[in-house]
Amino acid sequence: MSDDKNALIPRVGVASLSSPLEVGADRAPQAAADLAGLLRAAGCQVVELGMVDQPDKSLAAGRKLAESRAQAVAVVATSWFEDYLVLDLLEECELPILLWSLPGMETGALCGCQQLTAYLRQLDVPCRGVYGPLDSPEGRADAIQFLRAAALRARLRRARIGLAGHRVAGMTEVSVNEIGLKKTIGPRIVPLDLPQLLARAKEIPDEQVRSQWQDMVACSGRCTVAEDEGLDCMKVHAAVKELVDRHRLDALTIGCYPHLMGRVCLAASLLADVGVPLACEGDANGAVGQLLLTWLTGRPTHNTDWLEPLEDGSVVFTHCGSGSFSLAERREDIVLGPVRLMNRGVCALFPARPGPVTLLNLLPRDSGYQVAVLEGEALSTGMVFPGNPLRVRFPTHTSRIIDWIFQEGIGHHWMAGYGHVGGEIRQWARLCGPDLRLVDIS
Repeated sequence: MSDDKNALIPRVGVASLSSPLEVGADRAPQAAADLAGLLRAAGCQVVELGMVDQPDKSLAAGRKLAESRAQAVAVVATSWFEDYLVLDLLEECELPILLWSLPGMETGALCGCQQLTAYLRQLDVPCRGVYGPLDSPEGRADAIQFLRAAALRARLRRARIGLAGHRVAGMTEVSVNEIGLKKTIGPRIVPLDLPQLLARAKEIPDEQVRSQWQDMVACSGRCTVAEDEGLDCMKVHAAVKELVDRHRLDALTIGCYPHLMGRVCLAASLLADVGVPLACEGDANGAVGQLLLTWLTGRPTHNTDWLEPLEDGSVVFTHCGSGSFSLAERREDIVLGPVRLMNRGVCALFPARPGPVTLLNLLPRDSGYQVAVLEGEALSTGMVFPGNPLRVRFPTHTSRIIDWIFQEGIGHHWMAGYGHVGGEIRQWARLCGPDLRLVDIS
């Protein structure tokens, strides 16, 4: 995967807050520099704003933030400060704000942050408060989680999601509400002409894709399909990639079931490796969910259905076989075979690798959206389903999770990414506001 394109790197304005008369104001210059260094070390891009202790400095900092296209602002309070210092800054550049209050009995820094958050909450300004020294591991973790969520929110506002064909008949819950999606989360739907896509694939000569197909076969453990099926799938991939480049798509979905089953699966496997998720069955909401997890984890993701709870308390998730080869536990287990049910085309069939995972389901609700989150541990599994079986054990008993799904009205497509990023997703959901309903079992 291309790290430069897909790494979630928060771009953060950093300042200190103080009032010249107050005890602790002399700490402000060093505190601003220390917070900037801490965030850089954590992988953030930092826009240094220095010490903000006067209204003119507040205006200048806000204008510098606006010019830098920052995604959030982080301020460290070293003493009590006037709330208008932050309000004036945010008028110049409306951003989520992290308030870090340094300890100090006589400084009033914590009082200043409390009075400010009381005001900001009334104004519906997204904010997060942290208290403690800058070298606090807990404070650092909270701060980075919030700033990554803010960066995710900003990137999703500009995302483009391609939709080719239509969602599966009889699968109403995956319908996309284009206006609700744009308003609540940010991505724009880009309609793609499916007949033109297939016609373009047909035009591509065999020789243009033959070496790519041979590379796919060489990277797998076994191939059970004829070359003409493989070449057809590689042509579809080439045609899809042209659309991705032309429309600058961040993710997409194709209405594959049932007529295109097996023809678009390899395109999904290959595009995942360059950070462009291709969701199954015309589920544009699922494509957004995969994109969100791709950016948070920096790695390809699974598009799955919840299949079956097992006696040991784990659950099997899978789809037909559209996962990146990098998701396999063992490369030698990857089989290039026909898609189930239709017995045609090519899928990458393999058991998924173990590790910590986060799963989410995203679907429209009234005028807004709903996101459900689960975290668990993927375990080694056998080829219990012809696809990419992912076996997950959750800390909550399976029967309780199933009841939660039924009670909350959660959909059946679960997107899965490696790593525990539920904290960032929860923070992101809060940043999106009341039109995004967070459904959380924890």
